[in-house]
Amino acid sequence: MRTARLPSPDVLRQVKLIELRTRGLVDSLFTGEYRSVFKGQGMEFSEVREYQPGDEVRAIDWNVTARMGHPYIKRYIEERELTVMLAVDLSGSERFGTVSRFTSELATELSAVLAMAAIRNNDRVGALLFTDRIEHLVRPGKGRRHVLRLVRDLLAWQPDRNGTDIGRATEYLAKLLPHRTIVFIISDFVSPALERPLKQLAQRHDVVAVTIEDPRERVLPDVGLVRFTDPETGGTVDVNTSDRRVRERYDRQVRAERDARTQLFRRLAIDEIAVRTERSYVEPLLKFFRMRMERGVGR
Repeated sequence: MRTARLPSPDVLRQVKLIELRTRGLVDSLFTGEYRSVFKGQGMEFSEVREYQPGDEVRAIDWNVTARMGHPYIKRYIEERELTVMLAVDLSGSERFGTVSRFTSELATELSAVLAMAAIRNNDRVGALLFTDRIEHLVRPGKGRRHVLRLVRDLLAWQPDRNGTDIGRATEYLAKLLPHRTIVFIISDFVSPALERPLKQLAQRHDVVAVTIEDPRERVLPDVGLVRFTDPETGGTVDVNTSDRRVRERYDRQVRAERDARTQLFRRLAIDEIAVRTERSYVEPLLKFFRMRMERGVGR
């Protein structure tokens, strides 16, 4: 992995703008939702005190009770600190967009929101930037300056490669993370052989898939003969988009791929946040938090 270059003034301005846009959302919408969903990993002993009416009998400390001659209970507090890891796909297909922004720009702002929500709750947050190799690692840390550095690296990092290998990223994370971690994988998930690496990572960590799509990836427009270039391989193909059969075949293929991805996430019990470049990410994020609260699976 290369070391990060010094950021340009333009990148620093973008970092500030993203902070201003996301800070208000985090403070007004996401902090409480985040805390309700992602609870501490355990309970830490706090104190022993006398039993009071209404206390749970199972909390009684029988050793202290025997010594003192009347009931005492153990009190615990939640171990609040968690680790959040943002695994962000920087492959060529993420540098694509036809409406208001590239998918990579949406990934950066979404990462900033999640990172801000984490540090508001005193959690540690880090980032792994990947293509078909590991491009850059920001180790988990705390505080506003750490998050701004993370956002800066997301904006400024120029990947060496264009391909996608989510399996390599998940294997790296499995070795890197010693304790249970909340892992957001932010990608279009156009990558081969996803099931095994995702399954292995989800066995030890709380994995959330954040899928980013652009409208032109879902619908092939009728604009005549078009030459398409694969952003990852550089290969080109000429397509007659005015041919109805071509558009229908493309539509079937897109639907089949989306359905297969949805079924994969369900089999692996991985939650999905689906966001689009032409829409706000606020509602999908809120929907995810509320769905988790309703299911009561905050970990």
